[in-house]
Amino acid sequence: MATKKVTITLDEALVEALAGAAKEEGIPLSRLVAGAAERELRLRAGRAVIQEWQAEHGAFTPEELAAARADLAAADAEYVSGPGASAA
Repeated sequence: MATKKVTITLDEALVEALAGAAKEEGIPLSRLVAGAAERELRLRAGRAVIQEWQAEHGAFTPEELAAARADLAAADAEYVSGPGASAA
Protein backbone atom coordinates (compact mmCIF):
# COMPACT_ATOMS: atom_id res chain seq x y z
CA MET A 1 0.00 0.00 0.00
CA ALA A 2 1.37 3.37 -0.98
CA THR A 3 1.38 6.05 1.68
CA LYS A 4 1.55 9.81 1.47
CA LYS A 5 2.77 12.15 4.17
CA VAL A 6 0.33 15.00 4.83
CA THR A 7 0.19 17.89 7.25
CA ILE A 8 -3.01 18.55 9.20
CA THR A 9 -3.85 20.97 11.97
CA LEU A 10 -5.59 19.66 15.09
CA ASP A 11 -6.36 21.06 18.50
CA GLU A 12 -3.42 20.42 20.84
CA ALA A 13 -5.57 18.66 23.43
CA LEU A 14 -6.95 16.36 20.73
CA VAL A 15 -3.44 15.49 19.55
CA GLU A 16 -2.41 14.66 23.11
CA ALA A 17 -5.48 12.47 23.62
CA LEU A 18 -4.92 10.69 20.31
CA ALA A 19 -1.23 10.17 21.08
CA GLY A 20 -2.17 8.65 24.44
CA ALA A 21 -4.71 6.35 22.81
CA ALA A 22 -2.18 5.27 20.19
CA LYS A 23 0.40 4.56 22.87
CA GLU A 24 -2.14 2.47 24.83
CA GLU A 25 -2.84 0.45 21.69
CA GLY A 26 0.84 0.16 20.85
CA ILE A 27 0.36 1.64 17.38
CA PRO A 28 1.71 4.74 15.66
CA LEU A 29 -0.38 7.89 15.91
CA SER A 30 -0.67 7.97 12.12
CA ARG A 31 -2.26 4.50 12.12
CA LEU A 32 -4.80 5.55 14.75
CA VAL A 33 -5.73 8.68 12.76
CA ALA A 34 -5.89 6.71 9.49
CA GLY A 35 -8.22 4.18 11.14
CA ALA A 36 -10.51 6.97 12.32
CA ALA A 37 -10.58 8.47 8.83
CA GLU A 38 -11.37 5.07 7.29
CA ARG A 39 -14.24 4.56 9.75
CA GLU A 40 -15.64 7.98 8.82
CA LEU A 41 -15.56 7.08 5.14
CA ARG A 42 -17.31 3.73 5.82
CA LEU A 43 -20.00 5.53 7.83
CA ARG A 44 -20.52 8.02 5.01
CA ALA A 45 -20.82 5.20 2.48
CA GLY A 46 -23.31 3.40 4.72
CA ARG A 47 -25.43 6.53 5.11
CA ALA A 48 -25.44 6.99 1.33
CA VAL A 49 -26.68 3.42 0.83
CA ILE A 50 -29.43 3.95 3.41
CA GLN A 51 -30.51 7.21 1.75
CA GLU A 52 -30.61 5.49 -1.65
CA TRP A 53 -32.67 2.61 -0.28
CA GLN A 54 -35.12 4.93 1.45
CA ALA A 55 -35.47 7.09 -1.68
CA GLU A 56 -36.54 3.97 -3.57
CA HIS A 57 -38.54 2.14 -0.88
CA GLY A 58 -39.61 4.82 1.59
CA ALA A 59 -38.57 5.58 5.13
CA PHE A 60 -37.92 2.75 7.55
CA THR A 61 -40.86 1.91 9.78
CA PRO A 62 -40.52 1.99 13.57
CA GLU A 63 -40.68 -1.82 13.51
CA GLU A 64 -37.83 -2.05 10.98
CA LEU A 65 -35.73 0.34 13.05
CA ALA A 66 -36.42 -1.65 16.22
CA ALA A 67 -35.44 -4.90 14.48
CA ALA A 68 -32.22 -3.31 13.18
CA ARG A 69 -31.37 -2.01 16.65
CA ALA A 70 -31.96 -5.47 18.12
CA ASP A 71 -29.71 -7.03 15.47
CA LEU A 72 -26.97 -4.50 16.22
CA ALA A 73 -27.28 -5.09 19.98
CA ALA A 74 -27.01 -8.85 19.42
CA ALA A 75 -23.94 -8.39 17.22
CA ASP A 76 -22.36 -6.12 19.83
CA ALA A 77 -23.05 -8.64 22.57
CA GLU A 78 -21.56 -11.44 20.48
CA TYR A 79 -18.46 -9.34 19.75
CA VAL A 80 -17.98 -8.44 23.42
CA SER A 81 -18.38 -12.06 24.55
CA GLY A 82 -16.28 -13.47 21.71
CA PRO A 83 -12.84 -15.08 21.94
CA GLY A 84 -10.53 -13.24 24.29
CA ALA A 85 -13.33 -11.45 26.14
CA SER A 86 -13.14 -11.57 29.89
CA ALA A 87 -15.99 -13.24 31.76
CA ALA A 88 -18.26 -10.85 33.63
